[in-house]
Amino acid sequence: MNAPVRDHSPVAQIISLPIEGMTCASCVGRVEQALKAVPGVENATVNLATERADIVVSAPVDRQALVRGIEEAGYSVPSAATELAIDGMTCASCVGTVERALKAVHGVVSATVNLATERAVVHGNVDVALLVKAVEGTGYSAKAVDRSGADDEEAAARKEAETIALKRDVTVAALLTLPVFILEMGSHTIPGMHDLVMRTIGMQWNWYIQFALATLVLFVPGIRFYEKGFPALLRGAPDMNSLVAVGTMAAYLYSLVATFAPAFLPAGTVNVYFEAAAVIVTLILLGRFLEARAKGRTSEAIKRLVGLQAKTARVRRDGRAQEVEVTEVAFGDIIEVRPGERVPVDGEVVDGDSYVDESMITGEPIPVAKSAGAEVVGGTVNQKGAFAFRATAVGGATMLAQIIRMVEQAQGSKLPIQAMVDKVTMWFVPAVMAVAVATFLVWLFFGPSPALTFALVNAVAVLIIACPCAMGLATPTSIMVGTGRGAEMGVLFRKGEALQLLREAKVVALDKTGTLTEGRPALTDLELVDGFDRTTVLAKIAAVEAKSEHPIARAIVEAAEAEGLGLPAVAGFESVTGFGVKAEVDGSRIEVGADRYMTELGLDVGAFAGTATKLADEGKSP
Repeated sequence: MNAPVRDHSPVAQIISLPIEGMTCASCVGRVEQALKAVPGVENATVNLATERADIVVSAPVDRQALVRGIEEAGYSVPSAATELAIDGMTCASCVGTVERALKAVHGVVSATVNLATERAVVHGNVDVALLVKAVEGTGYSAKAVDRSGADDEEAAARKEAETIALKRDVTVAALLTLPVFILEMGSHTIPGMHDLVMRTIGMQWNWYIQFALATLVLFVPGIRFYEKGFPALLRGAPDMNSLVAVGTMAAYLYSLVATFAPAFLPAGTVNVYFEAAAVIVTLILLGRFLEARAKGRTSEAIKRLVGLQAKTARVRRDGRAQEVEVTEVAFGDIIEVRPGERVPVDGEVVDGDSYVDESMITGEPIPVAKSAGAEVVGGTVNQKGAFAFRATAVGGATMLAQIIRMVEQAQGSKLPIQAMVDKVTMWFVPAVMAVAVATFLVWLFFGPSPALTFALVNAVAVLIIACPCAMGLATPTSIMVGTGRGAEMGVLFRKGEALQLLREAKVVALDKTGTLTEGRPALTDLELVDGFDRTTVLAKIAAVEAKSEHPIARAIVEAAEAEGLGLPAVAGFESVTGFGVKAEVDGSRIEVGADRYMTELGLDVGAFAGTATKLADEGKSP
């Protein structure tokens, strides 16, 4: 729990801290004494079992003072991981700026910012309010991530809205830019175009039309670059938006002077570059739109995993089963699961019998038999039976929640190669701007006539062409796409590093069960000894197995149905636990089961030994 560090209201606040190293009641006393000695602390309660301290403060207290007090008493406060959602980052230099700001906060041990996931993970004993304030000081917005899932839904909605807005802006910009591009560049590339323009609207009106359309492009869909780029430049932390803003504004203002006040420019330098500014804004908006769409697609894998979680559970309370939200299920609750339902949380079966499809966890295609004492995992699917179980893990403690968290961490992690990229991009934008200024000066003083035009065009070219977006996004987006695509196909990466290491793999070994197979059993062969008719035997076996819930039984029934066989009437069906099933069919005693059941019945299966070996060698299960 993170509470505000400085609260000037008279109401007492509670700060909760984890503590390591306590072994007995005297440790508790020492820690409480150390905490109460910190100015502003009204009371402190330390719990040895939970290894936490709840500190009541009546005045503003620096969290670090509390940590120092605990450490001076001989104990330690483990650094907590805080996750922040960052809004407004557009390039790798934004990442560097936010990381530097977070690392500068007193108490932060490490800070990692990911552009693709728009998240920051901060390790250290520091208040969230201070972290948010540090991020806001760099011109971006931040807030702590709510692990309940509400923030994830909000972020998904925000990203979807951003993608829609970008699509609209790209369309508007492209429609406005096209005439500007045709009017200016058409005169250079299409024979007769220049003469046509001169004969119809004339050069000056040509420039007026370009001015009007380019102004709309820059200050309607392109306004985002100036709203973010110039403030970042003034803060001394220029980013990708700054490059676009300075470059396009330089081209636009030069063209403005050439159009409305040409007398201020040297002879031979009166030219317009409205099309350059408009095309640059349109192309970079298109790049932003493609990035946003890629981010949206990669988060679909997490959504699919979250979709495996049950939304409600039937919990026994006050002597009856009640339908409650899965978030309200508590440890120890008795939960009922009906046929075909998802198991809502992890637990232990207390009564009932069924088969549960656990392929989403294990990859094993055969549903697993469950009876009293067996463990069940949240997200798995119950088959035809019904059972009740006691909840042993709920909320974020369930296996599925942990898997989702691991995939999210893998998507947001940084590979070793990203560290090198971050170092480069940190200095990249300032270096580009310095090179642009140097380019302008060199062309202005040493370039051919018209020197000013060449100087401006080449300086703007340096600013625009050196956009560091690709460097900052390539690696994190690759991780998101790789881990996301893997999750879609049932392959979960626990760490992003696994992707980078995978390029060194020479051999890939797979177990066939549920990985190379279809994920459900099917009857492939039916071998008979002499004197038996295949159709009659399959129909009778399928008739008995139709009464069973076992997945192999269902495979036999499906095979009989596929061949259009009618199933005869069955009497006296009985399931022999651990062996098989038996019943009466058309006056015949039918017993179906594994070889151990046949041995139990005193039947010799030696005649099938060679067939069983041959089928096993073909990858089939006899």
